[in-house]
Amino acid sequence: MKKFINGVDSLLDDSLLGFAQAHAGIATLNSHPRFVKRATPITPGKVALVSGGGSGHEPLHIGLVGFGMLDAACPGQVFTSPTPDQLLAAAQSVESGGGVLFIVKNYAGDIMNFEIAAEMLGCANASVVVDDDIALPKDHPIGRRGVAGTLIVEKMLGAAAELGMDLASCKALGDKIKGRTASMGVTLSSCTVPALGKPTFTLGDTEMEMGVGIHGEHGRQTLPLSSATEIVETLTHAIQLELKPAKGQAILLHINGFGATPLIELYLIYQLAAQYWQGQGVIIARSLVGNYTTALDMAGCSITITLLDEELLKLWDAPVHTAHLRWGC
Repeated sequence: MKKFINGVDSLLDDSLLGFAQAHAGIATLNSHPRFVKRATPITPGKVALVSGGGSGHEPLHIGLVGFGMLDAACPGQVFTSPTPDQLLAAAQSVESGGGVLFIVKNYAGDIMNFEIAAEMLGCANASVVVDDDIALPKDHPIGRRGVAGTLIVEKMLGAAAELGMDLASCKALGDKIKGRTASMGVTLSSCTVPALGKPTFTLGDTEMEMGVGIHGEHGRQTLPLSSATEIVETLTHAIQLELKPAKGQAILLHINGFGATPLIELYLIYQLAAQYWQGQGVIIARSLVGNYTTALDMAGCSITITLLDEELLKLWDAPVHTAHLRWGC
């Protein structure tokens, strides 16, 4: 294993210090317990948005803290849920009288620890559980995983909260967004968790893993490596069957890299996906391409679409100023 690290045990703290120094005007770091919160003032009475998850998915979630998005994010160790004390301290630090909305990816550890924090929090709160990964069936015992669609939920809810939407309305909006969002991923390699020191699984030179998550786990199926066109057809067809966008439907198309996929390849994937949905009569109203919900050094990508209406389009376009997503400010 070759990594730019001083030590496995110090990696997260060293990285968080660097993040806080690099983005001092946007976010501030609380070291004990670990959380990142926005540096800009929070409007009194605004719903506070708090998310988090295991590290290794950067810039999700810490890179999305700031005006128009998250108020705080809690990083756990690599691929490990943040603890309830982290989540509780983060929520208490940003609550300003409007209550707290937790945005949670659907993983067992995250669900449990967010629920504990919510029970301990002495103010109004609610949760939106994101489960956009259609690689798993709807009746899977633990439900579908939360993956790249989480960013879209966080962005739109961040805009709504800045505009003064109350807690109950933000919760309903979050459930609406996640219900209109679907993702599916593929990878050409696994990732190397620093504490493990080797790839979590191996693929041959002529193999790919279809339907992967973001924690280095096996996907739905190991398949022979095929062309980019054939890969995109598999992903887009599955999403099309799930959401069934009608002709004339506006969508947000998000191509997300898993950490080791260069932009030259991600833009090729975007072109092929856009071509597919345009061929279905669907309107690509907004786009986002890049490494946003990563899995350390995994060489793969995912495709996400969200069915847009006028409300969601306006929320996506609203100003945002974070370390890794910013426009209109």
